[in-house]
Amino acid sequence: MQCRHERISGVKRPDDRSSFIRILVVIVQDAPADPLSDVLSIVQASAACSVRFTAGGDWALRFSPTHVKFNVVRFGTCWILAEDSMRRLSSGDCFMVAGTPFVLASDPKLPPVDAASAFANDASRGQVGSTPDTEILGGSVNFDSAQADLLLPLLTGLLLIEAEQAGASPMGWLIAQLDAEWRSNLPGARAACDDMIRLLFVQALRSHFSGGTDIPSWLGGLSDPPVARALQAIHGDPAHHWRLDELASLAGSSRSAFAERFARRVGMPPVSYATNWRMRVAASQLASGLKTISEVASQAGYLSDSAFHAAFRREMGVSPAAYRRKFRAA
Repeated sequence: MQCRHERISGVKRPDDRSSFIRILVVIVQDAPADPLSDVLSIVQASAACSVRFTAGGDWALRFSPTHVKFNVVRFGTCWILAEDSMRRLSSGDCFMVAGTPFVLASDPKLPPVDAASAFANDASRGQVGSTPDTEILGGSVNFDSAQADLLLPLLTGLLLIEAEQAGASPMGWLIAQLDAEWRSNLPGARAACDDMIRLLFVQALRSHFSGGTDIPSWLGGLSDPPVARALQAIHGDPAHHWRLDELASLAGSSRSAFAERFARRVGMPPVSYATNWRMRVAASQLASGLKTISEVASQAGYLSDSAFHAAFRREMGVSPAAYRRKFRAA
């Protein structure tokens, strides 16, 4: 009797390494549409660097990040001041700040100095004071500037995930592994830390937006099951030129009720969103430079280059060729 592994992989020996790899490929290919993963791929979310910061005594540092900063307090306490927020951080707390200046301090009343002074000797290891009372691990998450507007507007201000909340999720395990990698000095530790920062960032997004968001967006739509079903269909087949009745049927609603609900949650009509997402996927392919414009047009579901050119210009504001020149060079 042939085992299930053999039927899936087409390999006679179920313990063969190639069989295992093919099984994984089948699993990945059969994975359901995932709008959050799609957006993270389009914006090319990646960890720029991982850092370790220790501080003792009286101190206050001013940070001016150009990217999203994600950090976790490994031990000790400190204060964070960002925009109009002031919070006390304790061991296990995670915080994320998106492109806005913030201050970390032992006392919020202390005048801050530029954080660069603490990282003068090593950009990845900052230190203030001789005895470390507080340690923070973290790093920056970068986005592709061309499509960062898909995510950055949703990350304004200070996002704080308290230790109890983080520990009850996969974040607790990731934080422990990040700490272990930092201290291991093993080959590839820095790369592993960067990857864990990215995973922690994804978990933070899940945690923060699990209850939805007041900002109309694709992310807000994911917390509404009928709208989420339509979003998953759009992301699962962006080349399909979706009609309102098709999406309303998937959502189990009438056309008018679904259109109003989708627009309220996402911030644009469903067919407009489908067109916008199709063009963002096409824009990502154009910027990569791996396919011709005709190939991109065909994969976007257009029968002619001229129809694709017109649709792309309406949505993105420039022609496909101009977009490729601008962002491929960048």
